[in-house]
Amino acid sequence: MNICRLLPLALSLLLCASLASAQHLADPEYKPVVEHPAYAKNGPRVLFDEGHNNYHTSTNRYRPFADLLTLDGYRVVINRQPFTKKVLDSFKVLVIVNALADDIDEAGADGPAFTEEETTIVREWVSSGGALLLVADQAPFGKSAASLAKQFEVEMSAALVEDPLNSEKHKDYLVFSRENHLLADHPILQGRDNGEKVNRVMAFSGQSLKGSKGSSAFLLLSEKAVEIVDSADASKNVSAAGRAEGLAVKVGSGRVVVLGEADMLSALLDSPPANEPIGMNYPGIDNKQLTLNIMHWLSGLIR
Repeated sequence: MNICRLLPLALSLLLCASLASAQHLADPEYKPVVEHPAYAKNGPRVLFDEGHNNYHTSTNRYRPFADLLTLDGYRVVINRQPFTKKVLDSFKVLVIVNALADDIDEAGADGPAFTEEETTIVREWVSSGGALLLVADQAPFGKSAASLAKQFEVEMSAALVEDPLNSEKHKDYLVFSRENHLLADHPILQGRDNGEKVNRVMAFSGQSLKGSKGSSAFLLLSEKAVEIVDSADASKNVSAAGRAEGLAVKVGSGRVVVLGEADMLSALLDSPPANEPIGMNYPGIDNKQLTLNIMHWLSGLIR
């Protein structure tokens, strides 16, 4: 379905820009390798959400992510129903990537993807020891996931973020590295030993995030980063200084990681004729290790 045709012009421009990754498909040649799986058997059960119009699924754009988790010993199960306490209680980690509102029309294209009851259930489940990986790109995804992020005191801008001084190849390919000091000192980036240390990460566009004082930003945006409010009028852009693209939050006895960009945890190919790698398959970056470390932190392997 061509979603853009259903929307008024202004919203269509936002949506179509966000869905530029629509032509990004899983790289069929990318085969993740995990030399030393974290779990030899009976690994944590991971609920991968596909019940909220998710644009990235475990059998399509997030297949490399799901394959990597399986190789690491996690047991990945697909969810295609609303969140309930009964649904969540047998799982350790819940993964939600680019959920969208049910009604893709003029009123609901960027509406909440989750009911108020669902957001409360997820918050209570996390507080009781569950772990959530919530990933949302810029609008409409950032707006659709905002109500759930708010449960953990995380604010999503939903605006495309750029940082020309810390980007590569394309101005919206953001680089977070030890050299540019945009990787914070957090256990997710340290891993369990030096072999798991993350030194260079790339995000392929995305939105900015702001957490509460209790959160830890680990993918930092520089003082020169900006949110693109109007692509035709740079004077309307606003600073994204002090914000982030990756946050970790401890909530009660549970944990949450929120990311403002989805492709960084997968392995995709750009649309033809370029067919360029996007994600874990991009050369010279540690995105695969970042993915594993995030999951290890969420499941408690990394303290």
